Amino acid sequence: MAKATAIKTKADEVEVFDEIEQGSLDWFEIRRGCCTASNFATILASGRDGGESVTRRKLMRRLAGEIMTGEVAETYRNAAMDRGNAMEPEARDWYSRTRFADLSRIGFVRRTVHNPLGASFVVGCSPDSFIGKDGVLEIKTMIPELMIDVAEKGAAGFPPEHRAQVQGSLWVTGRAWCDLVIFYRNMPITPVFRVERDGVYIQELARQVEIFDYELRALVAKIRKMGAA
Repeated sequence: MAKATAIKTKADEVEVFDEIEQGSLDWFEIRRGCCTASNFATILASGRDGGESVTRRKLMRRLAGEIMTGEVAETYRNAAMDRGNAMEPEARDWYSRTRFADLSRIGFVRRTVHNPLGASFVVGCSPDSFIGKDGVLEIKTMIPELMIDVAEKGAAGFPPEHRAQVQGSLWVTGRAWCDLVIFYRNMPITPVFRVERDGVYIQELARQVEIFDYELRALVAKIRKMGAA
């Protein structure tokens, strides 16, 4: 069983697992059946005519399968994912050297959220590092042609597809800000976007994730009932 450092908040319980390695068997197990920040954009996605998106539906059934079988689902990997894993240590080292930052490697952060009615649900995230006492580091690799476009836009170039994950990491960890690093080795530029905590966005994100979790538990109960019939 992985050990965690508990952090007390006004309403929720936050556990920081800093002794497990991201990508390890323990890491996959602790995330099993859990809504994580990397999937928050999928949870927020809408389908055609405002209905449920295909990706949201698939995510719910994947997590339901993990809950019912007790096994981590098989996941798809592509070249971009492999590139990110390969370059992440270089990006972390670059950030630490150029920003004189005190970085702490983190395996997983788990938050148990309690609503006013007494119900609770669990969310998590795997930040690439904690920065000092208040910050979170998120690293994304990007092919040069896309990175150039981001860099030319300056502050307006923040990739919107990462907003849910970045704000979600701030929600789960309780931290105040995140530096999103866009990296590719040997490029002369490395855009860094400082993102402050957005309370209004996080409130709506939490609401949508709670709805998703409720539907997920209902789906699990439905399938189990079908099996018992």
